[in-house]
Amino acid sequence: MSALLSVEGLRVDYLTAGEPFTAVRDISFEIQPNEILGLAGESGCGKSTVAYALMRLHKPPALVRRGRILFEGRDVLSFSDKDLRAWRWSEVSMVFQSAMNSLSPVMTIFRQFYDMLRAHGPITKAEAQDRTAHMLEMVGIPADRMHSHPHQLSGGMRQRVALALALTLQPKLIIMDEPTTALDVVVQREILQEVLRLKDELGFSVLFITHDIALMAQISDRIGIMRAGEIVEIGTAAQIVTSPSHDYTRSLWEAMPILAKRPKGARHAV
Repeated sequence: MSALLSVEGLRVDYLTAGEPFTAVRDISFEIQPNEILGLAGESGCGKSTVAYALMRLHKPPALVRRGRILFEGRDVLSFSDKDLRAWRWSEVSMVFQSAMNSLSPVMTIFRQFYDMLRAHGPITKAEAQDRTAHMLEMVGIPADRMHSHPHQLSGGMRQRVALALALTLQPKLIIMDEPTTALDVVVQREILQEVLRLKDELGFSVLFITHDIALMAQISDRIGIMRAGEIVEIGTAAQIVTSPSHDYTRSLWEAMPILAKRPKGARHAV
């Protein structure tokens, strides 16, 4: 099976007054169709830099020094601005770390859906309302909340809105950058269960980024471990849980509190 996304030798630097700081060091990985790939690591290891580079959302002083980002064989780094506008949200979308920051505080939920839909093709206001209602209901939010502003919704509802926005144009890949940060554990589980249900229903792939390796192990098919801008290990979720090969991966597991009995044969709790 051909990879949906192939990252080859990607390096991202942040330019400074002195020597450039290398945030992502020549990393390579693939995401297959209908796969959830987890990317875990401590804060500051370069996870979000990877996410922004994949969608060409990085801004100066960030600079992609070298590498290729191939989406269905096309190099995203060679896309024109017009190509990027058409590609984002329709082929690849992103759920950002803080829904309150990614949603406009002065616009209703419907207006944010409407603006995104209009940017990708002609659509009437009535059609946009129907589409917005359908997407909100798909993630468990009553359709009439489309007339609310973000501050009138709970944190979990805002995150569901962000997920609905990301899914509206039925992209093939969704990048989720710390999507459950600042949410309590009950809401975290609800959001992740929603993602799994929608993935099975719609058939998209996910790049799931978090520092919480135990959370990631529950939903990912494969997991990559990042440290200091490098992917030090990548394997199936079962391999990463039961028999990690890198010392840093083992250290991440040892740092996790043991809240459940370890599975038979596993060295770490899930």
